[in-house]
Amino acid sequence: MLMNKLSLEKKRQMIHDIQEFFLKERGEEIGEFAAEICFEFIKDRLGPVFYNEGVRDAREAAEQRMQMLEEDLYSLEKRLTD
Repeated sequence: MLMNKLSLEKKRQMIHDIQEFFLKERGEEIGEFAAEICFEFIKDRLGPVFYNEGVRDAREAAEQRMQMLEEDLYSLEKRLTD
């Protein structure tokens, strides 16, 4: 899954973003450790839900394109004359 391939820099940025969120939205300062626990929860529990939804969206888009391609190919067929 994509989350397993995050660079350390990107993970640190996301943890920092979580800290900023708590400060701005809740008025709470949380430490890096607490933010990392939150990050891991989101990654492990919620990440797959968003990932799977993205896969479904991609599948639907691919199916629509395949349908359009099939229609285009049928339009290119030569018709036999009697």
